[in-house]
Amino acid sequence: MLPLLRLMLLEEYRVHMAYSSPRVFFSLPAYVFIIAFFLGATLPIMESSIHISEVLLFANAGIFVYGMSVGAFGFLGKTYLERRQGRANFLVAMPFLLPFSFRKAYLSMFLRDVIFYLVLIMLPGLLGVLASTPLVHYSLYSIGLAFLAVVLSFLLGISFSFLVSVLYVRSKKAFAGILVAFIALLLGYGVLHLYPLDWVLPSIAFQSALRPLGNDIPRAVLFLIASLAFTVLFTFLAIVLVREAPLGNTPKVVESFPRLHGRFAFARSYQALLAKEYVDLARSGALSKMLLAYVAPLVFLSFTTWYVNHGLAIPVGFNTVFYAAMVGFFGVMLYSWLMNIDAIDYYETLPVSVTKLIKAKLMSFFLLTTLISTGFVIFISFAYNETRLLWVALPVLYVTGAYMVVATAYLTGLSPNSVLFSPAVMTRFMVISLLPDLCITILSFSLDSQPLISLAGIGLVCFALLGTTLMFLRRLGRKWDYAGFS
Repeated sequence: MLPLLRLMLLEEYRVHMAYSSPRVFFSLPAYVFIIAFFLGATLPIMESSIHISEVLLFANAGIFVYGMSVGAFGFLGKTYLERRQGRANFLVAMPFLLPFSFRKAYLSMFLRDVIFYLVLIMLPGLLGVLASTPLVHYSLYSIGLAFLAVVLSFLLGISFSFLVSVLYVRSKKAFAGILVAFIALLLGYGVLHLYPLDWVLPSIAFQSALRPLGNDIPRAVLFLIASLAFTVLFTFLAIVLVREAPLGNTPKVVESFPRLHGRFAFARSYQALLAKEYVDLARSGALSKMLLAYVAPLVFLSFTTWYVNHGLAIPVGFNTVFYAAMVGFFGVMLYSWLMNIDAIDYYETLPVSVTKLIKAKLMSFFLLTTLISTGFVIFISFAYNETRLLWVALPVLYVTGAYMVVATAYLTGLSPNSVLFSPAVMTRFMVISLLPDLCITILSFSLDSQPLISLAGIGLVCFALLGTTLMFLRRLGRKWDYAGFS
């Protein structure tokens, strides 16, 4: 087991090096350290408006969701197996040839990512907070307990996601069942108030029982054991349910290219590429996973903001325009999925440029997301009784969505999952995404108190974003026309 885990860690490092460089690879911990240091140093300033208990709650809930987002090893393993080649394969595909089981390979892959995320993200975050202690005089004991709680939340999220993804590959009915049960658990706490948050996420209960929030050691030990027990249980069930032939039956896909080719006649020179994109989505089964990855953050955002306004009774001005801006910025995740459906090396032999394929991916993105995002914003407007803001919210949604995905395409091309971690690209991405996001968020909060100023400000920001989007589109060819696909 240990030799296989060591080889998988080495494999993961080499994969990252193949896409970037040691400088790029180790820049991510540096960014995490700087952000954690800044947040730690400024936390006393924020405590006048948000209590430390709420900060720790959001930190644990956020890292739990992050763990869920990176723990889909059932999906990843199946993808690696489908893309195996004659001369170069991932280790998870080697049980076909070498004397170890797929269960051992999947467990090693799970442990590999746990180690990677702990070392590259969570430990630098801890060091950043520790570095801020001379400025704010935090208790090292409290910092250590908070870090342990966050690690427990991450382990719960990544192990639960591991189980859910394996169930999806094994049985769609079982997957739907556990998803419905999880949603019911959230609704029972957040909407019906049938039980405390401890039942949903025991790591938060562990944190609340110890400093700086409490001093109930027996209760803390109980929830520590519960958190570790659920992590082990989820991981054990996932490993047991992994098939020894994880590919399963070969799916049968009905020939659909001619029909889609005719449907996308409006795309003109992009007609064939766009039809192929949708054929790939159907063939790979990625569409449902992509939509889940897009919808899940929207649901979590809605739950979090609702909890802040009602559960914590903090009068923050979340409204339909704020949600529209957030939905627009979330589109980047779906774009990265689109770029990872299938290998693209074979395009080198076809009369297609990188720029043209990027634009086809952008068209596919807008066709996939427009209806969902529009429906979500309209739903929010009715739920908050703010249909009067729809005429502002929908343009904000479309402009921010177009701006973010086109800017991401311009910066990262066909490899957003690797190029984005370059220090230079990451810095530019943070500037172009955070500044307009903050502007629209702040302006949306003052729509009721200063409507004319807020509307004028939002209009100016959207006009600037639209102009920048068109500029990025015009410069796509200049940057990517002579790039290669491999």
